[in-house]
Amino acid sequence: KDFFSGKKQPPRNRITNSQKSIRTNDIENVGVTSRHHTLFEMLGNFSIGDYFKPEAIEFAFEFLTEVLEMEKDKLYITYFKDDKETYEKWISLGVEPSHLVAGDREMNFWDMGMGPCGPDTEIFFDRGSKYDERGVELIEKDLDNDRYIEIWNIVFSEFNNDGEGNYNELVQKNIDTGAGLERIASILQDGHTNFDTDLFMPIIKKVEEMTGKKYDGIIQNYSWSYESCS
Repeated sequence: KDFFSGKKQPPRNRITNSQKSIRTNDIENVGVTSRHHTLFEMLGNFSIGDYFKPEAIEFAFEFLTEVLEMEKDKLYITYFKDDKETYEKWISLGVEPSHLVAGDREMNFWDMGMGPCGPDTEIFFDRGSKYDERGVELIEKDLDNDRYIEIWNIVFSEFNNDGEGNYNELVQKNIDTGAGLERIASILQDGHTNFDTDLFMPIIKKVEEMTGKKYDGIIQNYSWSYESCS
């Protein structure tokens, strides 16, 4: 917060990290979906008064499509409806308009109630109709599903919320991103869930040995216990 607001000077204006995070704001989803974990690892890249929207979007797109070699046609993007610059940037990278979803303030404006905030753009990966026959309306209506997996959120932190509903421009424009390591691993390893990856399976195999019970990956059955252990 203090770096973004300009109150403190960061060690560098461009930072990347991988941080182990405790889920708090949506912890009720742990044990209900296969995408939420009590402890998860979040990859991030941050710009503090340095690069902004065009570069942040380019970095994310390049990393996903060139480094990780994800198929461009399987990426779907949400963006804040008034943010034309972000829309046009995604178009310039070759993303089809049908893969771009305009969101309202609730969907695409990151705000914790006080402090730095701003519009965001989220990247989803389409795992196909075998996970849900419904299409992009799942994203448009913000419906919980296992087809379109959110893997990256890029926040354009350019405003400050004073806690009383007043929004003022920050002294500098910043980038705050978060990408889910477990979700990305699941996609790259073609796992049915986040747990069907080399991040979790060694632990699950050990629990199988200790209990004599086979993990079946069906969260409604006893497998949720395996996932809780891992």
